[in-house]
Amino acid sequence: MAPGKSNLLIVDDEPALRKALHTSLSASGFGVSEARNGEEALAALPRTPVDIVLLDISMPGMSGIEVCRKIRELSMHIGIMMVTVRDSEDDKVQALEAGADDFITKPYRLREMIARLHAIERRMSAQPDTADTVLTAGALELDPKRRLVTKNGVEIHLSPKEFDLLAFLFQHQGEPVMHARLLRAVWGPEFGGELEYLRSYVRMLRKKIENDPARPEYLLTEPWVGYRFHNPSDPESPAPGDE
Repeated sequence: MAPGKSNLLIVDDEPALRKALHTSLSASGFGVSEARNGEEALAALPRTPVDIVLLDISMPGMSGIEVCRKIRELSMHIGIMMVTVRDSEDDKVQALEAGADDFITKPYRLREMIARLHAIERRMSAQPDTADTVLTAGALELDPKRRLVTKNGVEIHLSPKEFDLLAFLFQHQGEPVMHARLLRAVWGPEFGGELEYLRSYVRMLRKKIENDPARPEYLLTEPWVGYRFHNPSDPESPAPGDE
């Protein structure tokens, strides 16, 4: 993504909502264009510079999930946020599996949406190779090369799997990471359904890195979907409980 103003495409079949979002997102620094449906959005992509797509999941004609898949076939470098229906966990899982970078549920807070869009913007702009980069978030610092984690300068002793799990989430901070993706990344490609592994390790990590494990500020749960690493030092990162 080029530096400067990001180009955002709103894909929604409701004219009043598109107009309201266009006004608000333009005021938040995005260059905004609109599409009334998935077919119109896909037709616009080859001739319109787009960095991020805000895509409604429920539209007449081509579904948002299908549009998301087709956008991913065209480009891996366009950020995609899908707008899903509250309490529909299947929609959230399908959105991530189709290639969405994030999702937000209706009814949503505009401030929450803008924060998430800016988070996608930053991730798309980040350098892809962070294997040797020391990462910081709040009081935590993670050094992938030395396999070292500190909090307020004090080393936290982690098992190899605890470190691998924390490092993967840390490197994808702000992004909802599905259970199966985490299991395959940390335990291996033959894993995918062993949710108790994740729950146990996340519980252990929270005891070691959180001030209050019962009210985590770093390792957040995305119900039925997976986990999200939150950076409390990022003023634009949605705080726990904002959703």
